[in-house]
Amino acid sequence: MSKNNEIEAKIILPEQVYQQLCGDFNIKTCFTQENYYFDTNKGLLKDNNISCRIRLFDNSAEQTLKVPHQNPVQQKFHEATEINDSLPLEQAQNLIKQSAQRQEISFSGNVGHFLQSHFAAASQLHLQTYSKTKRILAVGPQDCELTFDKSQYPDGYQDYELEIENPDPELIKAVLAKLKDKYHIVQNFSNTNQAKIARAFKHRGKM
Repeated sequence: MSKNNEIEAKIILPEQVYQQLCGDFNIKTCFTQENYYFDTNKGLLKDNNISCRIRLFDNSAEQTLKVPHQNPVQQKFHEATEINDSLPLEQAQNLIKQSAQRQEISFSGNVGHFLQSHFAAASQLHLQTYSKTKRILAVGPQDCELTFDKSQYPDGYQDYELEIENPDPELIKAVLAKLKDKYHIVQNFSNTNQAKIARAFKHRGKM
């Protein structure tokens, strides 16, 4: 289990800029992840600005809650408390399958403890939508890690995103300024700090 404060800048990019970034920086690793998002059918977690997901990798899995940080250290970038529990891949796949079949499931570990402690309806969580992401981790300016995501959603829609996650908001600010200047990235309300779960709900199509 891990619990950490997450500070990150998130910008949805034109595909051309995404391709430029992927080609210009040294890649540390590249992998695919599947993200399955859960909520009650009435959106209880969404109403509380909480996201709940199970994420599948090639040989492992994890369950995660993102909850609003009670005492954020800054206001410019996205900031949340992230609670993670590792799961055996088969267990995670079974939970997703059962929920997709409208069977009742329950979350264990620290994620389950938080849900049970805060929400009486925690047992009513169901699979709502999903996304599949090709993730690239690269070495950016000032040795700051950059994340390049290409994601696809249930209705076939795709998008491209830059994420800069770092505990130092001033470093995020400096690196982002360099990238915006070099690659002519224009930020606006519609492309900044937009959560994947929101896009997955918007483009969920038929489950």
